Amino acid sequence: MYDTLTPAGPARPSAAEANDAIRLLVDNLAGDEWPAEAYEFLLEEWAAASRAEAAAAELC
Repeated sequence: MYDTLTPAGPARPSAAEANDAIRLLVDNLAGDEWPAEAYEFLLEEWAAASRAEAAAAELC
């Protein structure tokens, strides 16, 4: 039997998933106040995922 490792923290989204979340956030504003903190968080997640994916592609 194999034991699997439990992640130490929450998994990061892929760049595509973060991008979809950003689009959903922007599309659902409907005149509300700009959610700067949420947008900044998602943008940082997207940037981190993009860097990780680019680095992984360079290894191939």
